[in-house]
Amino acid sequence: MTLNVDIVKNWAFPVLRQQYTEKDAILYALSLSCGMQGDHPGDLSFVYEKNLQAIPTLVNNLCHPGFWISDPLTGIDSSRAVHAHHRVDFHSLVPAAGSVRAQTKILDIIDRGSGKGAMLVFGREIYDDSTNTLIATIRHSTLCRADGGFSNNPDAGRAAAKSGSAQLPDRAPDHVVEYVASPQAALIYRLGADPNPLHIDPAVAKAAGFDRPIMHGLCTFGMVARGAIEFLCGGMASNLRSVEIRFLAPMFPGERLRIEWTVAASSARYQVHIPDRNSVLIASGSVSGRW
Repeated sequence: MTLNVDIVKNWAFPVLRQQYTEKDAILYALSLSCGMQGDHPGDLSFVYEKNLQAIPTLVNNLCHPGFWISDPLTGIDSSRAVHAHHRVDFHSLVPAAGSVRAQTKILDIIDRGSGKGAMLVFGREIYDDSTNTLIATIRHSTLCRADGGFSNNPDAGRAAAKSGSAQLPDRAPDHVVEYVASPQAALIYRLGADPNPLHIDPAVAKAAGFDRPIMHGLCTFGMVARGAIEFLCGGMASNLRSVEIRFLAPMFPGERLRIEWTVAASSARYQVHIPDRNSVLIASGSVSGRW
């Protein structure tokens, strides 16, 4: 297959509307392994309908366009596609239940060169459908690892794909938090929006170069947001303003991750490790909020 640039660039995404309930917000929190560890009592507000808070990154699962890159018309080898970068900006409170609308848009297709893949960049704005209030803006990049080499200037593409990363401050972290992902994390997370078989089917995972199904990148993303709320935002989800992540490696269900935070006045940089296999998942991510 060959990536069909014109078709992908002009892909017609419909305006999607979705009603979601407190049950959806709780299921999302459970997919992030909330409630697994008794020493994180702040989890209760995400899984108990009494004074329920939605973890704001729930918006990633709302009005999701589905696994559209697997459509043969795109020419994309979807079995080789992985999540590379993701950012969400929160403009207003993400309620625990509501009615929303959104439309996905293709923002860019970046050629990284033959054998290096193509970066597909798209965005989505989530609105409260009853008040027309902008809730969140999402920017997402997928690395199509088998689909590069379609342009005459791949070097510029590779440079553009790497832009936007920043270094952590040269000092010890201010906070360190560890979470253990549920062995069923990917099985639960996929019920929210993303049915990519990479996260459940061992044969698909093996074909993509992994020895077993991996967790959704956005599941790891949500666990980072959970940590930011608990340790930086005083347990108040409404204090989280943005989360950005650039993935370097996959995480597997059941693994323990360690988040190291370096905090400034209204922002923080972080890195994420899997200590049991000495792997770095995120070298330099960022969050912002009120703390």
